[in-house]
Amino acid sequence: MLTRPTAQSLRVTGQTLIVGAIGAALAEIANAPIAVLTGPALLVSVAALAGLRTGIDDTVRNLVFLLVGVSIGSGVDASSAQAMLRWPLAFAALGVMLWATLWLCGQILQRGFAMDRRSAYLAAAPGHLSFVVGLSTGLGLDTTRIVVIQSVRLLALTLTVPVIALAFGFELTGQVLPSGAPMHWIDLFNLLALGYMLGHALDKIGLPAPLLIGGMVASSVGHATALTPGFMPNWLAYAGLMTVGTLIGARFNGLTRAAFAQSLGAGLLVTALTVLMALAAALPVALALGFDPAHVLVAFAPGGLETMIAMGIVLGANPGFVAAAHVARLLYLTVMLPAFVGRIKRD
Repeated sequence: MLTRPTAQSLRVTGQTLIVGAIGAALAEIANAPIAVLTGPALLVSVAALAGLRTGIDDTVRNLVFLLVGVSIGSGVDASSAQAMLRWPLAFAALGVMLWATLWLCGQILQRGFAMDRRSAYLAAAPGHLSFVVGLSTGLGLDTTRIVVIQSVRLLALTLTVPVIALAFGFELTGQVLPSGAPMHWIDLFNLLALGYMLGHALDKIGLPAPLLIGGMVASSVGHATALTPGFMPNWLAYAGLMTVGTLIGARFNGLTRAAFAQSLGAGLLVTALTVLMALAAALPVALALGFDPAHVLVAFAPGGLETMIAMGIVLGANPGFVAAAHVARLLYLTVMLPAFVGRIKRD
């Protein structure tokens, strides 16, 4: 799970992260949506397609997944847990919608784009990009194509958020990281240590992306019980997300124009179908609960967690409901994706 990196691997990792940091900086200057992810992904992918050797060392990647898992889990709090109890119909509908979306889009990618079964389901996942990357890498699947399709989904949904906000007459800031008091360093250390121990145990039973899951579980429990309040320090969360974006771009090595064009079309189709599925689930739930359909759609939309929560707040939606829905989506996918793709086959 954690091995000593070689000097060459660290050198490649270093130059890749430098390119990713430049991409993030340029995207921030351009006020691009979710610059911390889109900037590195775009610039590193261009550099990789231009011939630069890119990659992230496995140990560095796994440690980053642990950080990202803890950061994701910090989105769970007492209000999120209470919301899951107050609106069971919404979360039941969300679970059914996610399962149906995974199955439908996975079938289309298998039959229409000649993808193998496990790669198709990961590419069809409506969200949880860092987890998808971790699973794909651990299973040795067609990560490049999965990342292209997932990146198209993320970029398409991210770029539409300002348009939606504008259509409702609101302004959306470029804030991506959650605002709030940072958690105490002792709490952060404890969560990382507990997440690592859980990840080590999960690795023993062959669960994919064990450190990512371990960190997320530890942090979710700690925040839902209010034992570890607060968020990961912004600079650390930013570094983790930037590395995930860099990892996305680093997967473009050796990708042909034909393969990119094919994956681009698949990504746009999956995005359109996913949005339609979210809309089909959101409308009856909104009618049953007496909510504004736009609020439920934002809660069900498979976009970036922070972006969709921010969008919900801007639209005046119940923040507990929106946050709980997106946390539930991540938790649902954490269970569904390994079930769809199967366990890691060890050598």
